[in-house]
Amino acid sequence: MKKWIATVSLAVGVTGLAACSDDGTVLVSSSVGDITKEELYQQMKDSYGQTTLETMMTEAVLQEKYPVTDEEVDAEMNAIKEGFDDEEQFEEALAMEKYTEESLRQEVRFNKLLTNASIADIEVPEEEVQAEYERIKTEVNARHIIVEDEETAKKVKELLEEGGDFAELAEEYSTDGSAENGGELGFFGVGQMDPAFEEAAFDLEVNTISEPVQSSFGWHIIEVTETREADLEEIRDQIELELKLGKADPIDVIIQKELSAADIDVKDKDLANTFDALLGTSEDDDDVEGDDEE
Repeated sequence: MKKWIATVSLAVGVTGLAACSDDGTVLVSSSVGDITKEELYQQMKDSYGQTTLETMMTEAVLQEKYPVTDEEVDAEMNAIKEGFDDEEQFEEALAMEKYTEESLRQEVRFNKLLTNASIADIEVPEEEVQAEYERIKTEVNARHIIVEDEETAKKVKELLEEGGDFAELAEEYSTDGSAENGGELGFFGVGQMDPAFEEAAFDLEVNTISEPVQSSFGWHIIEVTETREADLEEIRDQIELELKLGKADPIDVIIQKELSAADIDVKDKDLANTFDALLGTSEDDDDVEGDDEE
């Protein structure tokens, strides 16, 4: 979805330029010449115009029929921020992923629009909710030490068997962010971790330490410290959402349907073909229709 962030962000710039692109205003002057608003707008339109227009129109259509409120976006943003220790860590993560807080808000809003559109007319029976709850209700609280190779993992395992302190060894050897917290991962349920890691963790008895386990992230030594059952009412919304998404049509089919009903008429000839792929139309179709009329 990062593609959507870029295009939504660009949309503001393109739209702003469009309103006054023919007044000859000079944006940059230099000894080698000037750059006007018209030139910048044309360049942006040539480079990003169709993608940006497609995004803007899709968002407008979905917002009209499946609205997302600012309060919903705020709640999602707050939930994301709560996953970080403080504001500084959040800002560092944004910078690392080349986000701004505003571009992240735009992506959150767009994703929620897509979700709303996907599940609008879908219902799930209670028996399906209950069955899924039974499948995922158990959660484990675990800690791990993750290293890059099996040899190091075996060495760590031996140190633990000799009485080494798990938290201290995690701080010394572990290569991920949990090291500073003694390898603590907190509670997690089915489907939240790497499959190989998850399978090993759920097979462990409480307070036992695994053999080295290879996942897509490295080699782990895992200890489960506690298990619990999630309360159905606390996770009901999550379960219903996942079940509905599993029944939903592909999002491109939904977008095509909604855009087709929006009676879109692109006035700019340079952007006239923007929606052809989405709507399943083309210039060839128009030519055929014209020939038939003749």
